Amino acid sequence: MAKTGRTFFVADLHLTDERPVATGRFFRFLIEDAQGADALYILGDLFETWVGDDHDEQVAHDTARQIKALVDSGTPVYFMHGNRDFMLAGRYATLSGMTLLCDPTKIDLYGESTLLMHGDTLCTDDSAYQRFRNKIRRPWVLAWLRRLPLSLRHRMARQARAGSESAKAEKPAAIMDVNSHEVVRVLQAQQVSRLIHGHTHRPAQHQHVIDGRPCERWVVPDWYARCGYVVCDSAGCALNVEDL
Repeated sequence: MAKTGRTFFVADLHLTDERPVATGRFFRFLIEDAQGADALYILGDLFETWVGDDHDEQVAHDTARQIKALVDSGTPVYFMHGNRDFMLAGRYATLSGMTLLCDPTKIDLYGESTLLMHGDTLCTDDSAYQRFRNKIRRPWVLAWLRRLPLSLRHRMARQARAGSESAKAEKPAAIMDVNSHEVVRVLQAQQVSRLIHGHTHRPAQHQHVIDGRPCERWVVPDWYARCGYVVCDSAGCALNVEDL
């Protein structure tokens, strides 16, 4: 299939057996939009939860088949961990044909140096979450978690989600958004003029001026009540958001 000269970015789909509408819409996106694209980047939280590569929800098996079909058709798919699916590892990546990316990752996007992130590390005002993230992502912790029985991991994931929702209800909304100073610091440190990320569920295009240089930040939409993506070509990027 001929390439379309476009690259797509999605994040925060939160796929689960309990949300079949979002799953069906994502599969249509893979066939109707991403087919023939230069690449598809999934910037984290593809799944609502992920307890290991033996994750047994049906949506995990169906999603692997759909993504593998896209990859086999000639469109590479890249995956970056989110805060919900950071335990996704090489076994599932191989099954689905995805290439795993570090967070952050810098790419050349049609001649423009572009930084990709999930976005949670930009939310530095949420210090409690940052402390938890630093602990849970340690390699020895991940290795220990993966050795636990599947049923126990599912129970721990449910408890973690309930605790997270309770904690978020008590936090000011601003704390869970990106810290503007951290955005500037990252753009300066990485020496890029474009940043694409998810996590905040606040789709938008933001303009920044850093050291006299215009920079842009694109926030990818979540897939709860709405869905969408950021798409880029040689002329620039655009944000697409629609009702689910």
